[in-house]
Amino acid sequence: MSESSAEETRLFNAIVRLRKIMAQLRNPDGGCAWDLEQTFATIAPYTIEEAYEVADAIQRNSMPALREELGDLLFQVVFHSRMAEEVDAFVLADVIEGLNAKMTERHPHVFGAVEVRSAAAQTVAWETMKAAKREAGGAKSLLDDIPLALPALLRAEKLTKRAARIGFDWPSPDEVLEKLDEELGELSAGRAANDQANIAEEMGDILFVMANLARKLGVDPEEALRQANAKFERRFKHMEASMAKSGVRERTLDALEDLWLEAKRAERS
Repeated sequence: MSESSAEETRLFNAIVRLRKIMAQLRNPDGGCAWDLEQTFATIAPYTIEEAYEVADAIQRNSMPALREELGDLLFQVVFHSRMAEEVDAFVLADVIEGLNAKMTERHPHVFGAVEVRSAAAQTVAWETMKAAKREAGGAKSLLDDIPLALPALLRAEKLTKRAARIGFDWPSPDEVLEKLDEELGELSAGRAANDQANIAEEMGDILFVMANLARKLGVDPEEALRQANAKFERRFKHMEASMAKSGVRERTLDALEDLWLEAKRAERS
């Protein structure tokens, strides 16, 4: 048996065993009580969480963690597929076959005779095919298939990107910055009026504009915020370590600011 054939057999056996494990977990006769209680709705948050844990493993550049988290994410696919099978909706093989068909259809430059010369041209072709599929599926709006469950910042970026396809977009980041100034002014007015509902609305507008600005600047807003979170965490932990070393726990705001600046300098040295 060739090396490739052996690996294919190993893969087949692993998938079949995983499917059987899932079936037993959901079996009313001897299955797991917790797994039996789950529905698509109750499992969905775990699916999202596992996707984030995959992203976390990648960010930490941990191959052992990535291997484990990809397994957990795959289990979510098998779990949903098993529940669908129980109501005669579809089975795991349908999911995989549908994915195979989609990937070959959307990559005619690889699996067909179409020639695409660049990644940019490939992206245009991909989006064109997706748009045609949306229209064929009865979508009434360009925005219809942007998932509601996406993180709000990421969804805002996708909404503005999609709207830009029909020209509903600012020419440059400069106009977006002007809009940001406008929204900040409206937030100040809401604060002056002590109108909490208006304050919340204007904060939402500001975050939406910031997501649009990130898109115009070629920045992934979700990744930028993750990096900012990580930076804050590093510096705050440096502050905590400095306080623990000195034995002084109570600090004034000015003293804490000095420790923060010290943490920034430590990062740059």
